[in-house]
Amino acid sequence: MSEILLANARIVDPEAETISDPVDLRIRDGRIAEIGSGLDGDSIEKIDANGRFLLPGLIDCHVHPFLADTNLARLSEVPPTLMSARASRILEGMLQRGFTTVRDAAGADWGIKQAVEDGLIEGPRLFIAGRALSQTGGHGDFRSRTDDRDVCHCAHALAFTSRIADGIDDVRRTVREELRKGADQIKIMVSGGASSPHDPLERNQYSPSEIAVIVEEAQRRGTYVMAHAYGADAIRVALECGVRTIEHGNMIDEATAALAADRGAYLVPTLITYEVLAESAADSGWSEAMLTKLARVRDAGLESIRICREAGVKLGLGTDLLGDSFDHQSREFLVRSQVESPAQILHSATRINAEILRQTDELGLIATGAIADLLLLDDNPLEDLSVLQDQGAHMPVIVKQGAIVKNRL
Repeated sequence: MSEILLANARIVDPEAETISDPVDLRIRDGRIAEIGSGLDGDSIEKIDANGRFLLPGLIDCHVHPFLADTNLARLSEVPPTLMSARASRILEGMLQRGFTTVRDAAGADWGIKQAVEDGLIEGPRLFIAGRALSQTGGHGDFRSRTDDRDVCHCAHALAFTSRIADGIDDVRRTVREELRKGADQIKIMVSGGASSPHDPLERNQYSPSEIAVIVEEAQRRGTYVMAHAYGADAIRVALECGVRTIEHGNMIDEATAALAADRGAYLVPTLITYEVLAESAADSGWSEAMLTKLARVRDAGLESIRICREAGVKLGLGTDLLGDSFDHQSREFLVRSQVESPAQILHSATRINAEILRQTDELGLIATGAIADLLLLDDNPLEDLSVLQDQGAHMPVIVKQGAIVKNRL
């Protein structure tokens, strides 16, 4: 029986916006077994927090560890072996920044998830989407206009990202296939995107009947659908068809936000990716049309958060970074701090993201019985989010599922 005693830690509760007096936590077999004062025991590894601040492990609900290039077209030259090696480094960096759980938004498969669970790769636990579903000519169709091949059975990183499916029977079969291969949730593209060269940003993708079938198949297996969507009408159609989480959502309007709140849906903003791409996309080979789309969604990002907050939409937290930009992951907190309080942002990155993952009593909180994902911080994050910056430099202790990932005390 493995036990750790974490003493004299002040628990941060972003939802209540409170900091506790120093308390002790007994961690046993991966979970928080006891919280109290004066806890002790023989043969227990003990860490004295000395009054530092204890936060639940962070959750990022939109990551692409397999997309290790800002210019996605270049991924067609990257084999799965190299892709996996790059992903292992990316995942390790995420864990060292305090992200103990991430939700893959297309690209990762059951093999990389199993490698993390088996300890072959040091990284956050993964909830995988497998290949995202895209209609022909949609956000996940990266073929050039001179490529007439219907289906790609290639073994490269880009082919791991999405698959084209059209029509009721085809999307039904494709969802079943992704679930057969271990997807925890299904990802679909219902609008254009900035990183795809040929699809208009504001146009809807997938018909309502196709989306409804995708949702039906996911729900039959006890899971849900996450949808890449920018335009308000695409978001509305997805919500009416039962999509549970909207990814990005930058161009949402008040009426659509009200619908999302009424349906109990979630929106996962990913603002840092637009800031980083604005600095690097031109040098990575993005076309003028793609850069124009990028500017539009970037300009609308903060306003979408204001609209959703006012409507009562539950906001998660994601980053959607690509290429060599993953070191910017924690900057998402700073970007959102322009319109939200630290408590609101941390609530999104812990409790709300745990809800999205359907892990409400397991992750994103510090309570007896919960999984012991814990970050010990040098300063109070409710007052200063810079404590989450600098690649985990201000986190002397990181615990994932009761195992000490880092201990600099």
